[in-house]
Amino acid sequence: MKIMIIGSPGSGKSTFSRRLGGVLELPLYHLDAYYWKPGWVETSKDEWIEFINQLVLKDNWIIDGHYGGTMDVRMHASDVIIFFDLSPLITTYRVIKRRIQYHGKTRPDLNEGCPESIDWQLIKYAWNFRRDKRANIINKLKNQSKDKKIIIIKQPKEARKILNDIQINGLSYFEKVEIAL
Repeated sequence: MKIMIIGSPGSGKSTFSRRLGGVLELPLYHLDAYYWKPGWVETSKDEWIEFINQLVLKDNWIIDGHYGGTMDVRMHASDVIIFFDLSPLITTYRVIKRRIQYHGKTRPDLNEGCPESIDWQLIKYAWNFRRDKRANIINKLKNQSKDKKIIIIKQPKEARKILNDIQINGLSYFEKVEIAL
């Protein structure tokens, strides 16, 4: 099973992915941990594309992270796509909360040497994500919907319910998913 999880910063992708990986016992890849090298150094574009191309060849995975430049590759390879489409109020609040909670420390979904700090650019990105990115994501999902299971999460309680259902039903949960775009 190959599960792709996308959405705004602060939407809950990483927390959901960790829990989902624990329930399904699938390998989990937080893209932030691979993209950002210690000291917040970005991976080169060529190296990143090669990494993603190799990653999606694995038999099973959960890939957590938005990274629009490689989204099509991951969508094409995935069986299930989960899009966190939460309001900017929720995501921006969570980004700020996370910045305070982990200030000066490295979050579990990041590479060591990437300590958390207040980043106004990220706060602005989270606030504008739905306005700037949503339409393109929905279009991409519509193009994938013929052969993929697609789940759109609009409220945090939906994520909790999905995790509970998966804990009860395992991978068979995804057989029952109705695509709603």
